[in-house]
Amino acid sequence: MRPNSVSEDERFAFGANWQRFLRLVDVRRIDAAAASLREMLGLDELRGLRFLDVGCGSGLFGLAALRLGANVRSFDYDPQSVACAVELRRRFAHDDPRWVVERGSALDAEYLRGLGRYDVVYAWGVLHHTGDMRQAMENVLLPLAADGRLAVSLYNDQGWRSRYWKRVKRTYQRGKLARTAIVGLHAPLLLAPRFAARLATGRLKLERGMSLWHDAIDWLGGYPFEVARPTDVVDFYSQRGLRLERETLCGRRLGCNEFVFRRPLVR
Repeated sequence: MRPNSVSEDERFAFGANWQRFLRLVDVRRIDAAAASLREMLGLDELRGLRFLDVGCGSGLFGLAALRLGANVRSFDYDPQSVACAVELRRRFAHDDPRWVVERGSALDAEYLRGLGRYDVVYAWGVLHHTGDMRQAMENVLLPLAADGRLAVSLYNDQGWRSRYWKRVKRTYQRGKLARTAIVGLHAPLLLAPRFAARLATGRLKLERGMSLWHDAIDWLGGYPFEVARPTDVVDFYSQRGLRLERETLCGRRLGCNEFVFRRPLVR
């Protein structure tokens, strides 16, 4: 397995954060995740489709795809994330054999090439954390079937603000004292406006079934960290023969731009 190009000491413990999130997962969050998949992909269901969950994290979206009828393979570089997905499969899917969970890397082209072909390759908030985003963007094309959909989200390039957050994330990795300081200084700034907006609308959970707190910790500590301008992402995949089907851009806000590309049928 090709490892992350950043040392383990520098890398954020994504899986540990997802293990804490796992205590919150319930049917309502699973339903919200499934709804977000339907909306992003423009499909009412995934029945009979092969769904590759790249960098599965907690496993929530692999489970959501399974609930929508897909045959799912989830993988993650972080062994604790793999353990989370295995636990969700046990808890909510009765170890359904249609859902395979394993360790793998988006930087390992040989691994991805050996997985076969998938109708949906889903990489939400993953490729910018590999340490080599461009190579990961290339690699996720390897298992994409003809007429398949590639659903990716990548951090938006916001110039100096992105450079600032990269320094924050690297500082977070320097030990417990640094983590405490980063969270104390920045978490209120991240959480207050989002919580207020959701309180005003009566929606206290993030879209996609996620958690405000765990997403904030992921943002503050999530290193490696790379960003991309929307036009660069579209150009990258267009040059490789894919067609953009839909995009959702975050504009001036912090966060990810979402894209769904389609690989044309070979005639």
